[in-house]
Amino acid sequence: MQIGTVIREFRQQKGMSQGDIEKRTGLLRCYLSRVENGHTVPSLDTLAKIADAMDIPVAQFFSDGQLARSLSAPKLNEDEVRFMNQIRRYSMNLTDSDRKLLLAMVKKFASTASR
Repeated sequence: MQIGTVIREFRQQKGMSQGDIEKRTGLLRCYLSRVENGHTVPSLDTLAKIADAMDIPVAQFFSDGQLARSLSAPKLNEDEVRFMNQIRRYSMNLTDSDRKLLLAMVKKFASTASR
C-alpha cells in the first residue's frame, strides 16, 4: 500500500489542495508533496493531522477508499482500530530511529507468527 497515493486520493475527493492541508495542519506543502509522491513515509501522528484536516478518521487511510478496495485491503475491526490508536498514542514521542526500530520489530514478529 502506498499511503501517499491514498492520501492524495482522499484529498482530491474532498476537493482540497496541498495548500489547504498545509493551512489546517501546519505541515509544509513540500512535505505533503513528498508524502504523496512516496518519497517519505509520515508518522502516525502526522497521518492523524492530515486525517483531521480532511475530517476523516485516520483508520480510513487503511480501510476505506477505492484504492484500498482494489488492493483487497481488509477493513479494520474495532480491536484493530483500538490497537492502531494505542500505537499512535505511545509512538508520538518516539524519534525517527526508534520508529524504524519498532517497525522492524513488528515485521519480525509478523514473519515469525506466520510460520
